[in-house]
Amino acid sequence: MDLDAYRERSLATWNEIASGWDEERRFMWAATRPVSEWLVEHASPQPGNTLLELACGTGDTGFLVAEAVGREGRVVMTDFSEGMLEAAQREAERRGIENVEFRRLDAEKMDLDDSSFDGVICRWGYMLMADPAAAFSETHRVLREGGRVSFAAWAEPERNLWASITGKAMVELGHQPPPEPGAPGMFSFADHERIRELVTGAGFAEPQVEQVTVKFGWADVDQHWEKTLQTAGPLVVAYRDADEEERERIRTTVTSRVEERLESGDPLDGITNVVVAEKR
Repeated sequence: MDLDAYRERSLATWNEIASGWDEERRFMWAATRPVSEWLVEHASPQPGNTLLELACGTGDTGFLVAEAVGREGRVVMTDFSEGMLEAAQREAERRGIENVEFRRLDAEKMDLDDSSFDGVICRWGYMLMADPAAAFSETHRVLREGGRVSFAAWAEPERNLWASITGKAMVELGHQPPPEPGAPGMFSFADHERIRELVTGAGFAEPQVEQVTVKFGWADVDQHWEKTLQTAGPLVVAYRDADEEERERIRTTVTSRVEERLESGDPLDGITNVVVAEKR
């Protein structure tokens, strides 16, 4: 994989769908809040602390951190997507949250001082980075001694059919290539051993890895399809690039498979790995 080309595509993709994530904020937060709460709890922010959030997206996880550190604390919320940062900043202003700072940042090459943060949080970001080893090394560098990194990454595709059904269909229909082993992607951190190797390789202590269920509560197949078209990253771009006939083929394939699972009683929930590790 050409990682520079991947970085360019990824940035364009997340800028393009930032508005969809902003529009679906309430739905996504209702489903994913337990993940963010785990991350914040295990990062253990204290009043007056300074925390860094990587890949902040539309900002809801960072807003929890801002509440935890209080008015005397500070949260630096970062993303490489200007569209995501703008959505997060608008929401912070709407809520009147003042102890946050927004910065566009490349997590693989952070323009931040050594040992400048008490904790780092990243929800579903490291798994998508072109060079996660570099990102973890940078995370270790900017953390103070004893500081924690707390992050989430999706478990195996078989345990996340709400997403992998669509991804598999796109590959079968020729609209996306099969994922390359070791390449960045939604399920690239499904293997706990890979997580351990990356984290300890960056200098952290042995990580604690648990799992959290993400309960989407799909009302029906139409809702699943609608939310997918708003938030599903590279899948959305590939769908939009297809002609009208192919779009219909994609929609029919995905919705029929989703409907089959929902009718069988499968709630199509998600399972995510959640991880915390301390800087030694």
